[in-house]
Amino acid sequence: MKFPVLSDEFRVKRLAPPKGKTVRMVLDTDTYNEIDDQFAVVYALKSPDRLRVEALYAAPFFNELSSGPADGMEKSYDELLRIVGHLGITPERFVYKGARTYLPGAFEPAHSEAALDLVERAMASSDDDPLYVTAIGAITNVASAILIEPRIIEKIVVVWLGGHALHWPNTNEFNLQQDVHAARVVFDSGVPLVLVPCMGVASHLQTTLAEIRAFVQGRGAIGDFLHDTFERCSKDHFGYSRVIWDISTVAYLIEPDWVPTTLAFSPVLTDQLTWSTDASRHLIRYAFFAHRDPIFKDLFRKIARDA
Repeated sequence: MKFPVLSDEFRVKRLAPPKGKTVRMVLDTDTYNEIDDQFAVVYALKSPDRLRVEALYAAPFFNELSSGPADGMEKSYDELLRIVGHLGITPERFVYKGARTYLPGAFEPAHSEAALDLVERAMASSDDDPLYVTAIGAITNVASAILIEPRIIEKIVVVWLGGHALHWPNTNEFNLQQDVHAARVVFDSGVPLVLVPCMGVASHLQTTLAEIRAFVQGRGAIGDFLHDTFERCSKDHFGYSRVIWDISTVAYLIEPDWVPTTLAFSPVLTDQLTWSTDASRHLIRYAFFAHRDPIFKDLFRKIARDA
């Protein structure tokens, strides 16, 4: 598979943290898989001063909450409809169904409404105003769009919560391990990529039911929805905290200093689901920390605003 070759100068400029500007973005999410996706979707939609959310895409997932990737995608789509309903947002031409399966082969896309919308939206973007593709689930829809139309790598920046920190002993993480073919497309295609690892970085973003009750419950229909979602995630909240990983990607776009990053060589994903380094590969932007307090303060204030 041949992808456009981006110059180092173009890539470094495209990967500059998006400070001081309104970011055009789409959000690709396996919304029903966990409770953190719901918080991330609301966070993005409640940040119109920094983010212009153009579309929401439902991603596939398969675990004990679904009977297979297609069912996971459908449940995620339905969850997105519930969220935008609580926020009074019309879902037509805004919420899209994603792939019903993972990539069937290394360079075989899984066609979907989401992938086709991403291709159309990306190709319509001007060269000086890239579309930020924020992904917080299996990267199937995004990789499929790249395979359908490789030229979109010149028009987008992917911000993905996937894998673990580069120093972690393995990267056998849920988002990544579901669709290894798709992950390799994203790492190998040369698309400008901001990688936000789970363990070692986004794992700092923990909160508790007490905090959710104090700052989220009672803040409108969406606040009660998020509170109830958090409360149901565990039968015992005594001494219990929950990581809300997915808000890390949204926080990076709102204020890059909250999720500090550096340039690194795009890692090689091995068959053993570990990272390997090759200094001849292209650069990506890599998050190495997440400042927990300012992110949650911003999230809680925005949930309460206009409630």
